[in-house]
Amino acid sequence: MRLTHLLQRLVSAPEFGPFVLLAAEILVFTVRTPVFLSASNISNVLAFTPELGMISLGMTLLMTAGEFDLSVGSVFGFAPIIMWTVYNTHTASLETGFLIAMVLAALIGFINGWMVTRLKIPSFLVTLGMLLVVRGVALYITDGFPQRTWSANSVLTNLIVGEFSLGTLRIHASVLWFVLFAAILGYVLTQSKAGNWIQAAGGNADAARARGVRVTQTKILLFILTAVISGYAGITSSIRVSAANPNSGTSYELEVIAMVVIGGTALTGGRGTIIGTVIGVLILRMMRNGIVLVGVPGLAYNIFIGAIILGMMALHSWLERRHRAGT
Repeated sequence: MRLTHLLQRLVSAPEFGPFVLLAAEILVFTVRTPVFLSASNISNVLAFTPELGMISLGMTLLMTAGEFDLSVGSVFGFAPIIMWTVYNTHTASLETGFLIAMVLAALIGFINGWMVTRLKIPSFLVTLGMLLVVRGVALYITDGFPQRTWSANSVLTNLIVGEFSLGTLRIHASVLWFVLFAAILGYVLTQSKAGNWIQAAGGNADAARARGVRVTQTKILLFILTAVISGYAGITSSIRVSAANPNSGTSYELEVIAMVVIGGTALTGGRGTIIGTVIGVLILRMMRNGIVLVGVPGLAYNIFIGAIILGMMALHSWLERRHRAGT
């Protein structure tokens, strides 16, 4: 009886469906092309995964609180433009440029949060407007052209994206940062008072306020966190590819939301899972890599994403109904 109850809890967990999908995806791609699990291909997947993954972690907390941010892709492209403009024009050191970029990202997040919570404008409209403003500023600063390449070998760049080997695997430091951020935010969401506030704010904001939850402050801080981590991810990408393109991060906001939703976080708020988001990130990054290896045209990627989203939403809905029915 206890085993049956344990299995029921396991199956009803929001991470169960994504985990099964990830396992099936790995199995299918491995059977179709053995190179999928080779050290070189895993190294390639891990090089690209942390950047979108970091943004997804911040978005998970924000969506759990009942909001979302469409400007993350623009901030992803904007922050490295600021940092490298400061550095390339000899205005200040690379480290100072990094701090300026992070402060501006935090300011963007604060403005988003303030307008949503104080002016009562839906986050969809606020962050859509911010998406256009931030992208426009990045394009204006650069006249629409990517920043010139550079050779900035510093402690900062090595700390953010330093490369090392783990056996036959080639690992970037950004992977370790992604794991660290996931562990910290996972603890915050599930084991801390702040996590209770986040879930309460997304579940029923009015009831949460009546119980003393600081809903407004919580949401503003989450908007700031999401913007800062998006800017950091953009800087990570710019260091790795040695280029800062004002158009980088375009459409990332939709892919990030897809990763979070596929992972089991409720689109309507009140329930979120960092573990599920990490699985969702792996599902889509491995999907993009795998379909190329098996010879499927890359333009078909969106078809797979859409099908996965629809399938996972149906599965989550079915599991939710079973959970409420107590079966």
